Amino acid sequence: MLSLFQILMLILDIIWFFIIAHVIMSWLINFQVLNLRQPLVAQIWHVLNRLLEPAYNFIRRFIPPISGIDLAPLIALIGVYAIRIILINNVATFYY
Repeated sequence: MLSLFQILMLILDIIWFFIIAHVIMSWLINFQVLNLRQPLVAQIWHVLNRLLEPAYNFIRRFIPPISGIDLAPLIALIGVYAIRIILINNVATFYY
């Protein structure tokens, strides 16, 4: 059962990485450091959007953007971190 815990932690780490990459890419695109006309950048951007937008849309139903600032990625990061804390605090249940 410990391997199940480790798999769940790996999945949460990957989700964390995707959210951070999406946020950083959005900043770089908005500040025109990256250009969506570049095929690789556009492909990565569209993959990240397809993966994360369903979760962001769910969060945006409860917390809409405030003054043009989208808090959905921040709330998603807090959610992923909260799930990690819950799993770590209950790791003993994975031993049985």
